[in-house]
Amino acid sequence: MSLTANWSYPTAIRFGAGRISEIADACKAAGMQKPLLITDRGLANMDITSKTLDLLEAAGLGRAIFSDVDPNPNEKNAAAGVRAFKDGDHDGVVAFGGGSGLDLGKLVAFQAGQTRPLWDFEDIGDWWTRADSDAIAPIVAVPTTAGTGSEVGRASVITNSETEEKKIIFHPRILPSVVICDPELTVGMPQFITAGTGLDAFAHCVEAFCSPHYHPMSQGMALEGMRLVKEYLPRAYADGTDIEARAQMMSAAAMGATAFQKGLGAIHALSHPIGAIYHTHHGTTNAVCMPAVLQFNKPAITSVLTRAADYLGIDGGFDGFCAYVDELNASLSIPKTLTELGVKNPDMDRIVADALRDPSTGGNPVEMTEANTRALLQACL
Repeated sequence: MSLTANWSYPTAIRFGAGRISEIADACKAAGMQKPLLITDRGLANMDITSKTLDLLEAAGLGRAIFSDVDPNPNEKNAAAGVRAFKDGDHDGVVAFGGGSGLDLGKLVAFQAGQTRPLWDFEDIGDWWTRADSDAIAPIVAVPTTAGTGSEVGRASVITNSETEEKKIIFHPRILPSVVICDPELTVGMPQFITAGTGLDAFAHCVEAFCSPHYHPMSQGMALEGMRLVKEYLPRAYADGTDIEARAQMMSAAAMGATAFQKGLGAIHALSHPIGAIYHTHHGTTNAVCMPAVLQFNKPAITSVLTRAADYLGIDGGFDGFCAYVDELNASLSIPKTLTELGVKNPDMDRIVADALRDPSTGGNPVEMTEANTRALLQACL
C-alpha cells in the first residue's frame, strides 16, 4: 500500500515521505510571495529546517525565519513574531515544528493584521467574530512531530505569561490553507518526544470518542486514530527510522486533532494548567493523567470504551482498555504520577480553579465540580 495521498479534509493536505520538496509550491498555492518560517529554538538550526529554508530561497521566496518560541509559547513570543512579520513585510507564515511552532506560527498569521489585543479573541462564545477575517495572513503548516495535530486545527494554545494560564485563541481561518505531512521530518525525534507526542494524539482520540457531544464523523475518526496509535506508536518508539510507523502516527495525530472538534475533557482540563504552571510536556502530562481520568469517568464511559476495546482487539471491555493504557504508558517509560513527572507541592486550589475554567471541561462525560476535580487531581499525584 502506498502511503502517499492528497487530502482535502479538513484542509488541503499533501501527505507522504519526501513531500517537503513541495514547500515552495504549497506557499505559492496559498498566495505567498514572501513567507516567514516560524519554528521553535530547538529546530532553528537543525538540518530539516535549513533544507526547508533552502527550498524556499531557491524558489525566490526568501529565507526568513523567526524562532523566538518557548516550549509553551506565550503572548510575548507572539508579539515578537508579529513584529518580525511586519518588519520583514511578509505576506504569509510557514508554521514549522511541533505544537509550539505550529501554534505560534498560526497565531502570528492571525494577529499581524488585527487591531484589537490578543486576549480579545479567546475561545469564549463568539469572541472570534471580533477579528477581521480578511486581515488573517495565509498559513502553510509543516508538522515535525506526530501528536498535537495543530496543523489541522482552527485554534492556537497560548500561555498568558502573567497569569500562567493556557488560553485558546480560535478562528476558523487559523486553519492552515495547505499542510505538508512528511514523515521523514519526524525521523530525528528522540524516544521521549515520540512517546509524549504519540500519547497526545491518543489522548485526543480517547477524549473525543468519550465526549457526549454529537459528531459521528469525529467519532469514527477518533476510533481509527486509536487503532493507528495502538499499532504503530510502539514501532515508532522502538525504531525511529520506521517510515511506515512514522507516517501512520502522523495520520493519527491529524485524525485526533480533527476528531476533538467533538470535544475534549478532564485529561486536557488538568494538563493545560499543569503545563502552564509547571512547564511539563503536554502530551506526557496527558498520558500521566489518563488512567485516573478514565476511572473518574467510568460511570459514563464503560459501554463506550467497551465498544472501543472490541474494535481494538483488547479483551476485557472497559477494564481491559484501562489495563492496556497502563501497559502502553509503562512500555513508553511514562511516569506513573504527576509527582514522578516533577510536579512537586502543587498549588491544588489554583490547578482545580484553572481546570474548571478550561474550555475542555465542557466535553467531559462526567460533570466536573470543585470537589470531584480536586479528588481527581489528587489521584493523579
